[in-house]
Amino acid sequence: MTQRTIRLRVNGQSYESQVEARLLLSDFLRDHLGLTGTHVGCEHGVCGACTVLMNGTTVRSCLTFAIQAGGAEIRTVEGMAEGAVLHPLQQAFHETHALQCGFCSPGFLIALEAFLAEHPNPTDAEIRDAVSGNLCRCTGYQNIEEAVRVVVAGRVKEAT
Repeated sequence: MTQRTIRLRVNGQSYESQVEARLLLSDFLRDHLGLTGTHVGCEHGVCGACTVLMNGTTVRSCLTFAIQAGGAEIRTVEGMAEGAVLHPLQQAFHETHALQCGFCSPGFLIALEAFLAEHPNPTDAEIRDAVSGNLCRCTGYQNIEEAVRVVVAGRVKEAT
């Protein structure tokens, strides 16, 4: 197989690695860097569990080759919290019980972080549209949407 050198930043840390040209970004994050928060569900880009930020834009890491991320800044769910302090979206998911099995949560959190950066005061319809790109088989989406409303309203409680 053809090996390529990639250099990228993931959650603020620089990495250089030799990878096969066909290695998926999701597999690189999970298997090479040990960042298992990026989940692989459908492997077709439909479910959204593998969503990460690449240079501030959401991408499906199961459809992106690791070499395409060369030179990029990647953010995974592991990069959301500041040490022991949860990101407001993570805290709101906890407070509103917006997750059940949790498999889809990393993809939702990353996608919603990007969404709120562009839509700081979304309508309910915009929130519903934003979550429509990620699949959850457990929650019914109501609590996920409520978590977004909690963040937008600034009603996130401090973690204790």
